[in-house]
Amino acid sequence: MINAIDLPEIDTGVVGLGLMGSSIAVALCIAGHPVKAVAPIKDELEGAKRTTFHLLKHAEESGLLNTPVSEYYRHIHFSEDYSILENCQLVQECVVENQTIKAKIYRKIIEHTNENTVISSNTSAIPVSLLQELVPNPGRFLGIHWAEPAYLTRFMEITKGEKTDDSLANWVYELAHLWGKEPTFLQKDIRGFVTNRLMYAVYREIFHLLSSGETSMEGADKAFRYDAGSWMTFMGIFERMEQLGLADYGETFKRVFPQLGNSPEVPELMQEMVRIQARGVHNGKGLYPYKQGEGKAWEKSFAAFNREIFRMAAACQKQKES
Repeated sequence: MINAIDLPEIDTGVVGLGLMGSSIAVALCIAGHPVKAVAPIKDELEGAKRTTFHLLKHAEESGLLNTPVSEYYRHIHFSEDYSILENCQLVQECVVENQTIKAKIYRKIIEHTNENTVISSNTSAIPVSLLQELVPNPGRFLGIHWAEPAYLTRFMEITKGEKTDDSLANWVYELAHLWGKEPTFLQKDIRGFVTNRLMYAVYREIFHLLSSGETSMEGADKAFRYDAGSWMTFMGIFERMEQLGLADYGETFKRVFPQLGNSPEVPELMQEMVRIQARGVHNGKGLYPYKQGEGKAWEKSFAAFNREIFRMAAACQKQKES
């Protein structure tokens, strides 16, 4: 087993410093690792430094830090030079979901690390088994899928590819618990992993209901918030079925499943969002209308909500284990 005292001795790297990559760098730093953060995109570095410092401040406000922000910040080494990854035992790639771009990133990582360095991807779209073929010694490659904000959620999916070495996958799985996660361990590389497959089934059905005129966006959002939202932090789907008694599910499945949407097409409404380059709260253009400054208010509220959910999830898990 890995002991917490070992974490400061395990150098970690993060390549790709957008919001997700910066958030992962903060999570690893808070856990106790020295972090080498590489900005692969020109002019990304200064913005990444500001974002990371801001995220550390948020972590401090959330009660996650034991020392001042500056003490954590100095354990993150930023650079555009991949040579800082030289001593890293684990490197996390977090760049766009483009196989060609990822292949270029992996070549640079490999050039500056040793043959035993574990390389992981935050991909949620490209099969791990495919990506691991892009590196020498593919047994040391696996998927580590984080959720945003990486330092303030208990979610993580660790995915083995067809050639991932069991001992290295188990090593990462043990590490993840020391990062404050409750990881899901996927022994088989499946497209979309578990979380995305569940959520995209919901997305498909919600657009089906919308296009059929069965509900409105507001109505669908309320149904999801006030039903699933009332129990999902405490229990998962199978636990929910157990809690409700199971008796009626067989008959309900038989009647409801044939009525669900099963279209393989991207909904027209979502195609329109892509055409107009809508990014929701990030640019005030999306499925809902936004007033000036409303997007920022949403982000601030969501940050506060995440703090409460993190504490609640931790308390629920502790109660279950007692």
